[in-house]
Amino acid sequence: MNYSAAIKKLPRKYLPESFEILDWPTLEPYFKELSARPLDSTQALHKWLLDVSEVEAVVSEDACWRQIRMTCDTENTQLEESFNFFMMEIQPKLQPYSDLLNRKLVDSPFTKELDQDKFFTYLRNVRKNIDLFREANIPLQAEMSVEAQQFGMIAGKMSVEVNGREYTLQQAAKFLEDPDRGLREEVYRKINDRRLVDKNELNDLFTSLLVKRNQVAVNAGFNNYRDFRFAELGRFDYDKEACYQFHEAVKLHVMPLVNQIYEMKKKKLGLDTLRPWDVEAEPAGVQPLRPFSTGEELVKKTITCFNELRPFFGDCLQKMKEMGHLDLESRKGKAPGGYNCPLAESGAPFIFMNAAGQLDDVTTMVHEGGHAIHSFLSHELELNGFKEYPTEIAEVASMSMELFSMNHWQVFFDNADELTRAKEQQLERVITIFPWIATIDKFQHWIYENPQHTEEERAAVWVKILDEFTSPVLDFGGLDQYRDYSWQRQLHLFEVPFYYIEYGIAQLGAIGLWQQYKQDPDKAIGNYVNALSLGGTRTLPELFQAAGLVFDFSPAHISGLMGFVKEELDALSA
Repeated sequence: MNYSAAIKKLPRKYLPESFEILDWPTLEPYFKELSARPLDSTQALHKWLLDVSEVEAVVSEDACWRQIRMTCDTENTQLEESFNFFMMEIQPKLQPYSDLLNRKLVDSPFTKELDQDKFFTYLRNVRKNIDLFREANIPLQAEMSVEAQQFGMIAGKMSVEVNGREYTLQQAAKFLEDPDRGLREEVYRKINDRRLVDKNELNDLFTSLLVKRNQVAVNAGFNNYRDFRFAELGRFDYDKEACYQFHEAVKLHVMPLVNQIYEMKKKKLGLDTLRPWDVEAEPAGVQPLRPFSTGEELVKKTITCFNELRPFFGDCLQKMKEMGHLDLESRKGKAPGGYNCPLAESGAPFIFMNAAGQLDDVTTMVHEGGHAIHSFLSHELELNGFKEYPTEIAEVASMSMELFSMNHWQVFFDNADELTRAKEQQLERVITIFPWIATIDKFQHWIYENPQHTEEERAAVWVKILDEFTSPVLDFGGLDQYRDYSWQRQLHLFEVPFYYIEYGIAQLGAIGLWQQYKQDPDKAIGNYVNALSLGGTRTLPELFQAAGLVFDFSPAHISGLMGFVKEELDALSA
């Protein structure tokens, strides 16, 4: 099947083309009509579903643009007020209607006549949303949405001075690759000292979110927020026990490889002790990798790289560039992190990131580019709900692209030695990210099972879990205060709780697809496109199966995949 990046905004057939969401009174009449409309035939139900989907797409895109604009400029109070207005004045009024429409759908006798294969996951999500809905949670969820964004506001203001110049923390991180060990330590300490300035504010923010999240869970009849959140995220295909199994598998089968990587790093740098500011460094005389200078250059090179994989992939990024759907370079006042935001009505998503000229930025760009391709491939699906795919397969889309694209990284590195170094660093990262995923996930299980904990207990348990997944090769002596609060740099804890194990599950899927790619690139990319084109119309195991993968994160499976990555890494350095 030929795919095209000539994406078009969905034509409106229910709402006026000129309709904009200004306030609740302009939107409510459509929800009233949809709630009251008789569903007296299968055809009437189908037309109703399309109209509901259209309204959902318009509302979703409006909310997304408010968030995008705010994260691009956290110092603009008007943009913050626009986002807050939606979350406090529109979203809370939407939710009872959404529940009403969900109940109307499942109560209709004609729902049984829908194609149950096609609608299975959609209707399962609708029933799940009905089960979780509580009027009492509406104001709490509105407050949580606004509060969670305060993390970006706080972090967006953070900067440090290096060599007489001001840098955002993302920009300053490039000095951690510098051959000058004294400069690396100085910058490492400056970055962490700057984070500590806001440690109390971030602790207070997190505690406030924790209290509200726990209350939401209690209101919905759950013992804790973890169990509520698993249901809310639609984790139908694995449970907390599988997460615990994953944590143990990382200790058994990944930590030994991490230790080997750090021992090699220590030897390469000629050091007696490997400190945290040494991890990204190169030996004296070896310049850090600088794959691009500007955001414009990053886009141009990524498009070339994607074109070589498959022209459709490059066309997707080119289309986003033409539409102004990219904001890539780090600057003061911009929220931290990176994301691909699907835009339900216009189709072409928006990529946001904080590039500073490093290899990590290339990885982020191709990662978010993989998400973008997922958005393009699922845009033609009939209903907005069909495009709500599980987060685990979404991360397979992005993490697979990191590995696929390595074959064409010569566009970033025309020097053969630099290209090999870049691939080595990427494969090391594929391995070393697993302990951090396990740390963040295990920490969240404890936090939400013990919501009454004190800030001191939080710090103590964090360090205990961190120690479980920190290589003994790394020396953190004298850095306890930094470690106590190092969880605060992970935006997911504030903004999207429990969204982190997905990266581990998806990395396993991505490695599996990369194994396929090494044997037959066309078949692997075909499987990739096939799975992503299904959106959310299949269960998670079925989506993995469509990609030619097994949905398995048992210790034995993890061990086999880690062995494959280590073999590929060893082959590069041979």
